[in-house]
Amino acid sequence: MGPEMPAVLHRALEKAIALAQSPVAGYVARLRRARPLASPAEIIAVLEKQYLATVTGTGAAVGGAAVAPGIGTVAALALTGGETALFLETTALFALAVAEVHGIRVEEVERRRTLVLAIALGDNGAMLVEKMAGRGGQQWGALLPDAIPMSSITAINKTLGRWFFTRYGRKQGVLALGRIAPFGIGVAIGAVGNRAFGRVVVDTSRRVFGPPPARFPAGSTFTIIEGTVG
Repeated sequence: MGPEMPAVLHRALEKAIALAQSPVAGYVARLRRARPLASPAEIIAVLEKQYLATVTGTGAAVGGAAVAPGIGTVAALALTGGETALFLETTALFALAVAEVHGIRVEEVERRRTLVLAIALGDNGAMLVEKMAGRGGQQWGALLPDAIPMSSITAINKTLGRWFFTRYGRKQGVLALGRIAPFGIGVAIGAVGNRAFGRVVVDTSRRVFGPPPARFPAGSTFTIIEGTVG
């Protein structure tokens, strides 16, 4: 992992967790307006499908740019830094949108940090929260907005942050080098690698939030003002 990767990851993470709630709610509202008869389970399935398509496509695009005429190795590596930021922002949007469908709104920044880091890190991240929050099982997403004490959140984020910048950073560094492979190989590596990361996120979100609710929470509406995220 190059010396720039931790800085890239830090900037990307801070931008991702700062995502306003209104674009998240607007994103879910647009999906529901387009599918007025869809159940929460069906909306979450759409969120998962769109998320995987987005992260797979961006990975392939960066891999393709790396072999384009006039794009050198340094420029290609710079592109992967931007792609890493996009991946994390997309992951944050996905996680918060799934929470929205469950009727859970995570407004406080440090609690959002817990959610995004745990989901990005997969089972290990989710299990750490379960253990440190004193949750005797899975599906702790509903506890995140206010039931888990802030002292626990602070301790959890300290460990999750360390894991994120080492384990996740190392994986992204290897993947970044793979994306600049010649002869179009980087396209496949970028797409397959990002989809694998995406599958981890989707599977972990199911662990964190549990089964979709039978119905949408009271007070949810299609008329929320749309944000800038589509």
